[in-house]
Amino acid sequence: MVENIKKQVFSVRGLVEIGMLSALAFVLMLFSFPLPFAPSFYKLDLSELPVIIGAFAIHPFAGVMIELIKMLLNLLIDGSATAGVGEMANFFIGCCFVFPASAVYHFKKNKKNAVLGLCVGTILMTVVGCFLNAYVLLPAYSVAFHMEIEKLIAMGSAVNSSIDSLFTFVLLAVAPFNLLKGALVSIITILIYKRISIILKGKA
Repeated sequence: MVENIKKQVFSVRGLVEIGMLSALAFVLMLFSFPLPFAPSFYKLDLSELPVIIGAFAIHPFAGVMIELIKMLLNLLIDGSATAGVGEMANFFIGCCFVFPASAVYHFKKNKKNAVLGLCVGTILMTVVGCFLNAYVLLPAYSVAFHMEIEKLIAMGSAVNSSIDSLFTFVLLAVAPFNLLKGALVSIITILIYKRISIILKGKA
């Protein structure tokens, strides 16, 4: 297994592809937009798309490396409003999507396993995202922005009157956010992966 990782991930070709996909993922992070059901500090981007493509085409550990490099580039260039806590939490949330999705796909590379893996990754990302938002991200935002968590919850109430507690915030804002992100990235991946993988594997 270790030899397989070295061959696929740490070859010259693998490292070049990881670098290119990391840069693309970082660029996609710059193009984010808010959603009507979540507070404005939750913005959707498609930066996981190059990550999952790399994980599918190279190896699940390549996806983790791309996710890490993407986040480090973001920290170095854009800085952090949460002393790196938010970025680290987002790294783990991203890995919870990318690693299981690509691991299932690599078990047997076919469309059925790709769809199954993406579904598993989306569900796991949503569950872990809810947990980390409740116990890590929201407290970090509270400290960074010098706001009580109740005020952050109130920002959720402003867009959805049903949000009146940390539990409903996570259930009605965070969970749908991650589900939508996972679904969008999954659909686009299924649509474009074969064409992109041909280029990455040098068959075009």
